[in-house]
Amino acid sequence: MSQQRILVVDDELHIRRLLGNTLARAGYAVLEAASARDAMRIADAETPDAALLDLGLPDRDGLELVPLLKKRGRMAVIVISAREATDDKVAALDLGADDYVTKPFDTEELLARLRASLRHRVNEQGADAVITAGTLRIDLANRDISRDGAPIKLTRKEFDVLSQLVMAPGRVVTHQRILAAAWPTDQDGHVEYLRIVVRNLRQKIELDPASPRLIVNELGVGYRFMADA
Repeated sequence: MSQQRILVVDDELHIRRLLGNTLARAGYAVLEAASARDAMRIADAETPDAALLDLGLPDRDGLELVPLLKKRGRMAVIVISAREATDDKVAALDLGADDYVTKPFDTEELLARLRASLRHRVNEQGADAVITAGTLRIDLANRDISRDGAPIKLTRKEFDVLSQLVMAPGRVVTHQRILAAAWPTDQDGHVEYLRIVVRNLRQKIELDPASPRLIVNELGVGYRFMADA
C-alpha cells in the first residue's frame, strides 16, 4: 500500500505540528510548508494527493493558491482558516476548494472530511473506487493493490500510471495523458520513462508479464487496462 501524501500549508508551527501528528497517526505521509512559495515548490516536486491550506499566509493570500494547487495533478484542496465569513467560504469553493473547515477544528471531523475529499477526487474522474481484474483488486481511494488478498507494493510513479489506466477501464489512455498526470512538471514528456514504469508494473501485477493481459499496448498511442466487466 502506497501512503497518500498530504501537504499542510500554514505559517503557524503549532498548527503544522498538530496536523502533522494527526495525519501521521492516520497513516498519511506529511509534507509541510510555511509559505505560499514553499507550498508551490513542494506541490511541483512531490505531487501530493491533498493539501490542507490556511488562507493567512505571510507572502500571499491562500485564496490565490487554491486554483494554482488544483492545477497540480489531481490534488484535493481543503481550506482550513480562521476566516468565518460566508464570502470567504464561497470564494474558496468557487475557486475549486473541495471543502472549507474553520479554526478551531475537531481533528476527527477533519480526517473524515479529508477521506471524503480523497474519495470524491477519485469518483469525479469517472472511476469506481475499487476495480477488479480477475483476482487483482485495486482500491484507488486507499491506494491498496492486492491479488488473492496478498498486498502488492507499488512505487508512487507506478501507482500514478496505474491509476490513470484503471480510471478508464477498457479504453485507450494516450501516452500524453499519462505523462501529464504522472510527470506534471516534465515538459519534455519522455515516453521512455513511461515504458519503464509500465514494464515494472507488469512484473508486479501480470500473471505472465511476457504476455500481458491486463495492461495492453496500443502501438504508438498508449495503453489500455482490461478490467472485469
